[in-house]
Amino acid sequence: MTQERQILEPDGRAVGYVDEGSGPAIVLLPAAGLDFAYLGTLASILVEEDFRVVRIGTRSSGPATMHDLARDVVDVMDAIGMQDAWIGGHAFGGAVARTVALDHHDRVNGILLLGVEVGADADRGDVLAAVFGGDYVPDAVLEARHHAALTVTPRPDWATIAPDTPTLVIQGASDTITPPSNGSALQASAPALVSVKEVDHAGHLFVVTHPGETSWFIEDYLDWD
Repeated sequence: MTQERQILEPDGRAVGYVDEGSGPAIVLLPAAGLDFAYLGTLASILVEEDFRVVRIGTRSSGPATMHDLARDVVDVMDAIGMQDAWIGGHAFGGAVARTVALDHHDRVNGILLLGVEVGADADRGDVLAAVFGGDYVPDAVLEARHHAALTVTPRPDWATIAPDTPTLVIQGASDTITPPSNGSALQASAPALVSVKEVDHAGHLFVVTHPGETSWFIEDYLDWD
């Protein structure tokens, strides 16, 4: 395991990842158009709490369905010898996580949804600028690839909770991009599987602005100390 960024290139696909720590495994996947670097503080806190955390990005080129992106996650897990994990994702990353659970159920211990994606994100410009700085913009090509994957993949293939898959939703109470109502609706669709927690006074990027609270909800849910 290394804290340096690695690249996996199966069949010409270049998928970046960082593998840190040891202990129960958690995979973290970023929101549409964003590099997984912004999940670094959350990952570091979880590593300090004795989790193994793998942040995985998106293939560098070419069109892809949600099934393809889920396959990329499992390919990285195979490459680093990770048999199973809790798969977590922020917004769009959570849609990929749900697809992994549906397509590769035996590799997934449960799902951690950091904001619930229901379709292509609304305009996030002001939200991103407020946290990352006024000049920050997501990678337009990567964002388009992510949105295309959602569009070409039937909604039940990525929006559904896989059978017998425990799911924790963490959401910002003031999130206007993946609002709390999304998490409530998902919980209503599978009440026996989905638990919901809210980070008070937090917006869409609560994983950056409130990483301690986010980590605590994960640790408490996984009952790891």
